[in-house]
Amino acid sequence: MKHVLQWLRSLVFVVQIYVMMGVIGIAFLPWALFSRRGALTACQTWCRWVRWTARWMVGIRTEVRGIPPEDEVLIAAKHQSFLDIILIFGAVPAGKFIMKRELMWAPVIGQYALKIGCVPVDRGKRSEAIKGMVRDVSRGRQQPGQLIIYPQGTRIPPGVSAPYKVGSGVLYSELGQDCVPVATNVGVFWPRKGILRKPGLAVVEFLPRIREGLDRKAFMKQLEAEVETASNRLMKEAGFAP
Repeated sequence: MKHVLQWLRSLVFVVQIYVMMGVIGIAFLPWALFSRRGALTACQTWCRWVRWTARWMVGIRTEVRGIPPEDEVLIAAKHQSFLDIILIFGAVPAGKFIMKRELMWAPVIGQYALKIGCVPVDRGKRSEAIKGMVRDVSRGRQQPGQLIIYPQGTRIPPGVSAPYKVGSGVLYSELGQDCVPVATNVGVFWPRKGILRKPGLAVVEFLPRIREGLDRKAFMKQLEAEVETASNRLMKEAGFAP
């Protein structure tokens, strides 16, 4: 019975956050149409709403650890569910994501993503996709901020291994910026798929930055080691054994 009640609470929670996405998106639209700051404020307002309602509706407390960057850096993050997107974006002043181009056609999300400076990339052959990503990111530098990329390319459930793709290394080399790794355990409580949300403390942790100037192979090795080690530690803290 307890499980059924938690599932029903989770269903109400999921429905209302998407309803509020539309409400907040429409309410801020006049400002967002003419100002990137308006679009960023709308998105950050929704992030705060999700964190607040997650706490009392489904029992998910959220915490951001470490020092979120405020300068122009590359953020390379572990990606387990939609919640880590919300926590990372809400913690930085001007976040923008590397995201699948097809998401640009999603109602509300797509329009705001373009306004805040997200970089849409096409899926395809690896070499062509990487070249296109570098080109699009170069254009997107007109919008200053923190560029967020998920090195594994997609959401990875807790306990599942997946390779780190070369795209984050290419961007690190091409942009000539520091990289801030981010670890998380959010998938333990907010899964990649499904309705059920489990109570507990969901964390994203901004790790010490990797300074610019490493060669690509050394960067990728250090990035993976630091993110995976810290994410495993956070998942163990949450009661999950990777």
